[in-house]
Order: sequence, then C-alpha cells, then structure tokens
Amino acid sequence: MFEDLKEYASLNKVPIIKDEGLEFLLEKIKEFNVKSVLEIGTAIGYSAIRMAFLGVNITTLERDEVSFIIAKENIKKYNLEDKIEPIHTDALLYTPEKSYDLIFIDAAKAQNKKFFLRFSPYLSENGIIIVDNLLFHGLTDKKPEEIKSKNLRSLIKKINEFKEWLISLDSYKTIFTNAGDGMSLSIKL
Repeated sequence: MFEDLKEYASLNKVPIIKDEGLEFLLEKIKEFNVKSVLEIGTAIGYSAIRMAFLGVNITTLERDEVSFIIAKENIKKYNLEDKIEPIHTDALLYTPEKSYDLIFIDAAKAQNKKFFLRFSPYLSENGIIIVDNLLFHGLTDKKPEEIKSKNLRSLIKKINEFKEWLISLDSYKTIFTNAGDGMSLSIKL
C-alpha cells in the first residue's frame, strides 16, 4: 500500500517525506494524541494520506497547481476526502479558521521561520510543530566554502539560522532528530 505514491514521486522527482521521517511523524501523532493537523506543503498528498490513516483530520496547503491537482486525485483514490482538506494557496497568504494539534512544515525551506511565526498562533494548547528537511541532504553540516552554489549556500545558512532560532525560543521546547532528512519537534510550553 502507498507504493504507487512513492513510485510516482521517485519517477517524477517529487520530494516526499523519507520513510524514517514518516515513522517519526506518525509516532509523534500517536504520542501526543494529535487529532488535527495543518500541513504546509502538500506535494502529491503522500504525508497527508499517511497521517489520515491514523484517523486525524488534516488541512493541507499547496501553492503549486499541478501538485495540488495530483494530491486531490490521490486523496480521492484513497477515499480520504472526509479526512483531508487540500487548499490551493500560498501558505503565507492563508489564515486558518481554527487551531490545530500539529503543524507540519514541509515546504520552501527558506521560509521555515515565516511559516512557524505565521501559523504558531493557531497551535492548540499542548500542540506540537514538526519541521522536515533540516539536514537538507547532509548539507547543513558542511562548511559554507564546501558548497559550490551560492543559492544553495544561502539556503543552508537560512536553515541553520532557523535551527538556532528554534533553540532560542522560550515558549517552545525543541528537539532535533536525524530521522529522514532531519526534523525538529517543538513542543508548546
């Protein structure tokens, strides 16, 4: 099950959550008794579909029209229209109408801090925020001069600054894991 989604993602170079990262995400959903999720970055709907199979309700935001259409088709194929609400929008322009137990940020990495600031007010009491891709294929551990591309160096710098910023927050306790492509778990205090 779900192999069709993973195969499509692989063939079409669509980045989806890695297996170990998904295990971490699903484990935390169970551990924190999550009932509602706001996902930033739908792609083809893979992670939303996997979370929905745990019985949670998900609002998922995707700005790319083609990805959004494919995600809607996949959600329908898995009969999860009653669990997953996909919204075609730029996440930074979206205003939630309710609070969520989990905010899962898996979108434009350079925007992690903006997403965190924008959506953290919609986190429920005892809610958690999980951010994916914080190792960025192992590049966040490299020295800037080891990264040839100027754009990639800039992105890695933003990811590392975001991680430092997370640690500095007094209103959250943040832990990091190397699961998948590196993830953070911020627990609202």
